Amino acid sequence: QVQLVESGGEEVQTGGSLRLSCEASGRTYDMGWFRQTPEKDRVFVAAVRRSGGDTHYSDSVKGRFTISRDSAKNTVVLQMTSLKPEDTGVYYCAAATRQVGGGAYGPWDYWGQGTQVTVSS
Repeated sequence: QVQLVESGGEEVQTGGSLRLSCEASGRTYDMGWFRQTPEKDRVFVAAVRRSGGDTHYSDSVKGRFTISRDSAKNTVVLQMTSLKPEDTGVYYCAAATRQVGGGAYGPWDYWGQGTQVTVSS
């Protein structure tokens, strides 16, 4: 079983930066970040392989956000810069606990409790 605990969400002004952290307990493979919009849709933000060597980002955050992981600490970080109001939402950390074929990220077996990010104009 895996438990995920996110931290770092705050209110920040447009153009500012935040660093979100997700501390995992248990064995994890791929890990990712998702944003829940005010309309309650959960959208993909970024993902990283178990090795930390390969990453993938949504087009909306590419060039602004960076996902990384520290395998020794079993922690994944989302460094967010040049924040926009549309980045506002509850950010959830997700973890896969197994490998699947085909090269896709996931599957997302476990989720954290979420951390609120608010970007004000």
